[in-house]
Amino acid sequence: MRVLGIDPGSAVTGFGVVSSDAGRLVHVAHGALRPLRQASLAARLDHLYRGVQEVIAHHRPDVAVVEQVFVAVSPRSALVLGQARGAVLAALASAGLTVTEYSATQTKQAVTGSGRAAKRQVQNMVKRLLDLERIPTPDASDALAAAICHAQTSPLAVLGVPHGRRRGGVRRGVRLQVRPVR
Repeated sequence: MRVLGIDPGSAVTGFGVVSSDAGRLVHVAHGALRPLRQASLAARLDHLYRGVQEVIAHHRPDVAVVEQVFVAVSPRSALVLGQARGAVLAALASAGLTVTEYSATQTKQAVTGSGRAAKRQVQNMVKRLLDLERIPTPDASDALAAAICHAQTSPLAVLGVPHGRRRGGVRRGVRLQVRPVR
């Protein structure tokens, strides 16, 4: 199973792709989408939408994971973050991917063993779990952590069964929506 993790943001949206085969994690790719700050909001959202579509086309994930929104400092920040998140979700849905959401606490718990781990701890554990040469940027690290979280907690991932996705309008494999337990 190949999992695309996304850490949405209006300034920087991190992405990370991991592959899981019967519980064994393999790093595929990671990076960040950075729209021009001086561009209009519509242009920045278009950049995110198209960037996520390119990542999907290039890495062909079976499922996607998006970090849930935390409470923003200001209403304006929350609104802009929500719009960026909407562009990401629309790109994932248009590709026919099943999308699962995890809170930052759930992701940290899965990767470090503590739901209150610091960003640096998450970055170090992502580096260690995926045997990376360097620590990824915070945005890419959060996206990889979300993908790792799903790969380790999804019932089908443990069995090594791909979730499947739509290709050319035809459903292939098994489609399952895994929701976090609250």
